[in-house]
Amino acid sequence: MKQQEAVVDEDWEYRRLQLPPGLSRRAAATQLSIHAEFAGWELSTVRLYSDGSRRVWLRRKRRPAEVGYLAS
Repeated sequence: MKQQEAVVDEDWEYRRLQLPPGLSRRAAATQLSIHAEFAGWELSTVRLYSDGSRRVWLRRKRRPAEVGYLAS
């Protein structure tokens, strides 16, 4: 599985995954579930290619940047 850097717009972050052709549907679902459970990603788009590979776009809401407070 290949991952690319997240693409960010105003409200969402997107990440593309390339799933290899030999990966079963159940194994692909397990990997996507792990991304959802532990990193907050949800499925945006799936494309299945004739060679059996899948290109998946995941998305999640952008989190506001944490503000550090200075002690005075």
